Amino acid sequence: MDQQKAREIKTQLVDYARELAERSGAVIEASGAPDGAVDAVRAPTLALGLAPRDGGGYAIAVRYRLGVSAARSIARKVASEAGDTVDVRRTGRIRPLAAPDAADPSAPGLRPPVVTAQASGETGRARPLRPGVSIANVDVTAGTLGAFVRATTPVEGAAADAVYALSNWHVLAGSTAAEVGDVVVQPGPADGGGPRDRVGTLARLVPLTAGETQTVDAAIALLDDAEVDPEYPVGRITTTARAEGGEAVGKIGRTTSVTAGRVTAIELDDVVVGYGDELGALRFDDQIEVESTGTGPFSRGGDSGSLVYREDGVALGLLFAGSETGGTNGSGLTYCNAIDTVLERLGVTLLG
Repeated sequence: MDQQKAREIKTQLVDYARELAERSGAVIEASGAPDGAVDAVRAPTLALGLAPRDGGGYAIAVRYRLGVSAARSIARKVASEAGDTVDVRRTGRIRPLAAPDAADPSAPGLRPPVVTAQASGETGRARPLRPGVSIANVDVTAGTLGAFVRATTPVEGAAADAVYALSNWHVLAGSTAAEVGDVVVQPGPADGGGPRDRVGTLARLVPLTAGETQTVDAAIALLDDAEVDPEYPVGRITTTARAEGGEAVGKIGRTTSVTAGRVTAIELDDVVVGYGDELGALRFDDQIEVESTGTGPFSRGGDSGSLVYREDGVALGLLFAGSETGGTNGSGLTYCNAIDTVLERLGVTLLG
């Protein structure tokens, strides 16, 4: 089916899936609670979007999480309503790919970065700053510096030509208590960074609020030194596009370095991501799904904040979450915010 028809059917199925979940009493455990705890939150048990089909057109993407009561049954009913043009996949628990120090890294819903010794990306001190290196709020573990940007709307106290580092909210802020002006360090604290490794300050963020549907997990840091190296493996990235599905993509991250993948779903609604005790399980709409086309995962803990780009060097998304299972090679699925939405919400543009 064509994209518009697929969107219309998806919209109808989203309401149907939510109704089924409500009737069944299906729940997702509160992300800060131990497995099996009574404390749970009602949340959608399915994510629905558009999946590209070989040869053109779209199927309805149905994603359900293992371990959630009634999820498989609901997925089957929704798939039946969708007809023949359906792409059903099961995922593991979806979590942000970095975690605040204040949280218990062993708690379900949090996925701390892979330890420095096991990371293949850049975990050391890097000057000038460049994409793909370890970075974080001084009170967070570690994530990835995704790109450099300039503000299109004024940032208080910053020069008009100031340069900013783009990453995730949970990398550069990490808590609802975070404030503009908080110190940002490179490398992140999990990789040995501390106050002496300051590279800037938290300048702007898109707030995450418990119980509210989100579209992005994003923030920027005002850099102390505007001399940066914005080159990527495919050269400087200055343009963006909306993902259409099926694109071959890459990213460079703090943990897994350069990896290759394929966009397997777009416009996914009701992607539930566990943020721990403070925020619980948050629902994200209009997300992009990527699976690895290599033998290993497309991303792991600590790759949060990476810019996801097409082979021709056009940016599509900002990586923020993933599951440890799922995907063709079983190494997990990665989830990204649409890059144009990220830039618009933050009032920035990619550094030219």
